[in-house]
Amino acid sequence: MLTGILFRQIVREGTLTVVDSRGRSETYGSGRRDEPHATVRITDRATEAKIAAHPKLYLGEAYMNSRLLVEEGSLYDFLNICGRNVLRLENHPLWGMFERAGALLRPLLYYNPVGRARKNVAHHYDLSGELYDLFLDDDWQYSCAYFLDPKSETIEQAQANKKRHIAAKLKLDRPGLEVLDIGSGWGGLAMYLAREAGANVTGVTLSEEQVKKSRQRAKDAGLEEQVQFQLQDYRNLSGRYDRIVSVGMFEHVGTQHYHEFFRKVHDLLADDGVAMIHSIGRMSPPGSTNAWLRKYIFPGGYTPALSETLSVVERRDLWVTDIEILRLHYAETLRRWYDRFQANRARVRELYDERFCRMWEFYLIGCELSFRQMGQMVFQMQLSRRQDAVPLTRDYITDWERAQIAEGQSAAAE
Repeated sequence: MLTGILFRQIVREGTLTVVDSRGRSETYGSGRRDEPHATVRITDRATEAKIAAHPKLYLGEAYMNSRLLVEEGSLYDFLNICGRNVLRLENHPLWGMFERAGALLRPLLYYNPVGRARKNVAHHYDLSGELYDLFLDDDWQYSCAYFLDPKSETIEQAQANKKRHIAAKLKLDRPGLEVLDIGSGWGGLAMYLAREAGANVTGVTLSEEQVKKSRQRAKDAGLEEQVQFQLQDYRNLSGRYDRIVSVGMFEHVGTQHYHEFFRKVHDLLADDGVAMIHSIGRMSPPGSTNAWLRKYIFPGGYTPALSETLSVVERRDLWVTDIEILRLHYAETLRRWYDRFQANRARVRELYDERFCRMWEFYLIGCELSFRQMGQMVFQMQLSRRQDAVPLTRDYITDWERAQIAEGQSAAAE
């Protein structure tokens, strides 16, 4: 069995049975009943060879092309086993070479000049709007939610928590503040800041579909005087803003452009201004993006380590006034997206095809498990040009959130 040497050396946790193209089966792992079990079939020898050579790329490709079939257990069980054992793969002298190659090629893989950045964004965010409507919350928040109670909260509640939490960190202490939203998505956060804090918000995105949807939403909400959306690269902006926020965009900046990004934040931020960067990150040292994810889902995407982020910030004359690490919040977010995706899978198949459905299943489950088992997290970094731009303690964040919650409860009771 061509994949035998791979799974035999790597799988220690969980129990994985692999059936090859000739119908032969081998079982690997602990055999423990309290750990995940799965059986997969690989349909042809060419796919076996590819998986054995580069599993991080070709396992996902084989699944989406129906050349790797899950016969017992679920895709979640199979990827759970992979996630539990991935460190042995990365540390292996043979298969770890792809990790080392990825690190060496970082300047090329994550080089995102303006034209390439727009193409990378279009690859993912200019898909059918109906697709996102089928699995996101009703405000189209496509970033990590903030769960106060993961056992009981819906994705709508958790995304509302996220917007409120970010707004509190921006210290929106008076109406009329000029706010820049870098990577504004479908406009939900910008409209929230305008509605709840009286801010004037400029949102910029490189997605044509997002900017069209955002403008229509602002018009429908009667906020078009307060909220403006532009199809614009942040690097081409000028002027000064009281507040700058960026949610889920820094992952697409590219390591070669971190200095450029934080220099621009510094230059666009008012002297007494506050910025808040919300990004997926890693708890480990700098590395590389999963090859399959980079090829099929987020070309040019990379989740930074705090070490490589902070080393740039400290050269840009910016104060880091607060950092918060969100650990399992994104795992819970992705689980809810996956459940909604599956509930609407038949419609997604009509929009695209079976291969697309299998690709997104692999993406959503794989990413959830990366937050549960593989050291992925989210950081929220607050920045300012002056050390006294925010109060000395974090009480103002909690106070603002509690006031908003109380106001909402009072309005609901009337």
